[in-house]
Amino acid sequence: MPARKDLSSLKTLGSKTPIPSTYDLSVLETFANAHPERDYWVSLTANEFTTLCPKTGQPDFATLTIRYVPAKKLVESKSLKLYLFSFRNHGDFHEDVVNVIYGDLFRLMKPKYLEVVGRFASRGGISIDPFVNGASTSAYKKLAAERFARWNGVRD
Repeated sequence: MPARKDLSSLKTLGSKTPIPSTYDLSVLETFANAHPERDYWVSLTANEFTTLCPKTGQPDFATLTIRYVPAKKLVESKSLKLYLFSFRNHGDFHEDVVNVIYGDLFRLMKPKYLEVVGRFASRGGISIDPFVNGASTSAYKKLAAERFARWNGVRD
């Protein structure tokens, strides 16, 4: 397979990069989808996602799962890791954090379909597992509606 020549714009991959200390959308990078004619799933799981409670400042831990069907762009995984790290000192509620991540990724990639699930560790005996999804075309909007209707929040 020939080497890709379209990756020169990626700044973080292959270099030592400082970890952001606050929420930072600017670290996210994309690269061209080499197979835009084909539908396929990309699933990314961050087992050690952390954010802060906006009221108490206490850390909240989660497994964050991002699934999407790419169109023209894919998110570069190291830049995604740095972006997710940027939430470690960011105070927001679980539902807000998942919606912010969804919105940032959807605007950045413009995927055919995207979903973000946060499975937050229990605090005070209650776990919160927000789910958000959406699509860019009518064919995928049907998929989004079906997956949303099936979402029941029950942990697998």
